Amino acid sequence: MAPFRITPQLWERIHHYAAFPPTGVSLQQMIRFGQNSTPSTLLKGSQFLSEELPIRLAHRVKELDQLPMNLGSMPSINVVKNWYAQSFEALVSFPPPPVPLELVQALSEPTTFRLPEASPNPCMRQLLPKSSLSSSKSSSPSSFSAVLPSGTTRIHVPMERRYYSVPNIPLASFPPQLHEYNQRFTKTLENIKRRHDPTVTTVAQGVLEWKKSRNKGAPFETPREIQEWLDRFYMSRIGIRFLIGQHVALNTLQPHSDYVGIICTRSNVHDIVSEAIENARFVCEEHYAMFKGPPVHLICPKELSFPYVPGHLSHIVFELVKNSLRAVVERFGTQDEARLPPIKVVVVEGKEDITIKISDEGGGIPRSAIPLIWTYMYTTMDLGEHGAEENLRDSDFKAPMAGFGYGLPLSRLYARYFGGDLKLISMEGYGTDVYIHLNRLSSSAEPLPY
Repeated sequence: MAPFRITPQLWERIHHYAAFPPTGVSLQQMIRFGQNSTPSTLLKGSQFLSEELPIRLAHRVKELDQLPMNLGSMPSINVVKNWYAQSFEALVSFPPPPVPLELVQALSEPTTFRLPEASPNPCMRQLLPKSSLSSSKSSSPSSFSAVLPSGTTRIHVPMERRYYSVPNIPLASFPPQLHEYNQRFTKTLENIKRRHDPTVTTVAQGVLEWKKSRNKGAPFETPREIQEWLDRFYMSRIGIRFLIGQHVALNTLQPHSDYVGIICTRSNVHDIVSEAIENARFVCEEHYAMFKGPPVHLICPKELSFPYVPGHLSHIVFELVKNSLRAVVERFGTQDEARLPPIKVVVVEGKEDITIKISDEGGGIPRSAIPLIWTYMYTTMDLGEHGAEENLRDSDFKAPMAGFGYGLPLSRLYARYFGGDLKLISMEGYGTDVYIHLNRLSSSAEPLPY
């Protein structure tokens, strides 16, 4: 089969869609929309994604094509750009649903169903390119106008006032063709999600290729401009995969009292954190050939729960506990496992946030290195000459004890995605405290830079 190529016609459509801003959603909105889903809500969801996902993909293709310092010409970056363009083409060329006229009218009727308004995400300012900051101050979060290449203007309407207002239409009004459309569209989304599985590692490989081309093996710090782009790119990826995962789950999984798609409305923090701790200890013991790794003491109310995506929280805690375990083992060694100091994980519920503090006695981090820990490709572990490249051959999140310097920055993006954050305080010579802040109100919109 011939390799995928972006044609001039496809580029024209990409630039057309990239003229529109993406529409951010909140966890609260997704729960409200997906509860007690009906054929009409599933159809509305398909229509929303058939418009929204091409906009998000188009922004990423355009940005991948305009990367500074020749990064966009790296082979691995071109592979990712083609994946995004291919997924964009699959969505914009997907045939629209055959909706009968009477159903179109019914779907357009006013309804009392309304989604709660989303609040701005606190981390949006950090993700916006500097060129966008001045324009973002003047633009209202409730509306946005985009001037298209043709000269026409289209008004962007926020999600809470879009067609996500769902009327209650009888099941008999939906012909079999609409059910088939939803099934085919869901299958297309599953294929897109699968295509993009290796994106994190492929982009990391592209950055390595770019570093090699520029410094010929000498030490070289990734410029801030590239770091900021990686933050924007990976945050956008989290959002795309969340929307796809949520839609696929609503269309394929059996209803569950505690779940709306992939969102657990009563995520038990104690259970999720306990499992992530055990998984991190297992990786530690396997890596260092230990019978028993450093103990981890968890202090958390057993009944504490809130709406969240369990996979996101599990990933964050796993990465941070893994870092603490490694720091403790490398400081104290493996000779006397019984005397390794414990790692303490404390979970507290506040009015706005649920905060998780992870404390270790792994020796801490020098103050001069604190800014570096949030940069991609930075790791404190000696990986050898080809260690980073060997770790990149693993698929996403197939976690070694230490990888290619993506654990902390990606974990911070996951925390920020729903309005939380990740903070680190280090005491060199003693240990490190990491704070995970989770927005328990679930009202923050996705931070979507464009």
